[in-house]
Amino acid sequence: MPFTDRLDAGRRLAEALRPLATEHPVVLALPRGGVPVGWVVARRLGAPLDVLVARKLGAPGQPELAIGAIAAGAVYLDRDVIALLGVSDRYVEAVKAEEAHELERREREYRRGRPPVAVAGRTVILVDDGLATGATARAAIASLRGREARRVVFAVPVGAPESVAALRPDVDELVCLETPSRFRAVSLAYDDFTPTTDAEVREYLETAESPA
Repeated sequence: MPFTDRLDAGRRLAEALRPLATEHPVVLALPRGGVPVGWVVARRLGAPLDVLVARKLGAPGQPELAIGAIAAGAVYLDRDVIALLGVSDRYVEAVKAEEAHELERREREYRRGRPPVAVAGRTVILVDDGLATGATARAAIASLRGREARRVVFAVPVGAPESVAALRPDVDELVCLETPSRFRAVSLAYDDFTPTTDAEVREYLETAESPA
């Protein structure tokens, strides 16, 4: 069943996550598209909301094809894809540096001086609007492990079945509402998949629950 939009997806995802409310979780959303979903989840669970910025590392000449991803304090590299494409170490380092600069810019843009929500010793629900390859999710999860989250729950409305299966061992719990057998793109699970803007991300963060 398709989702009307990201807010509808957030409401339905929140219902599935409701049992976690007793753990007083932190909700971290992957911007931009994961933020509206995470905003609803956070409000429904009475949890603080923050962003976890992760950036895909695009292949040479194919920026939409991920060879890995980075997040704060974490790097994930898909060694199989890198080897298959013959990507050089020099290129990997260059694209990492480029995306690290953009990651830092977005962190400043979204938080506007607010410190990250503390996750050490907490249950963290990591939310996105969908799971395709899983590269950015892997980098984000590694970042949370480095920040000593007690439990990491990855939650998405829709995901590619093979990516969901591959990611499941990396987290303490994975919640995915829809895994279409003929998955082609996250956008096809939504009636309205209008891109989320930076301004909207800031607004969601400003109107979220205060950090606990």
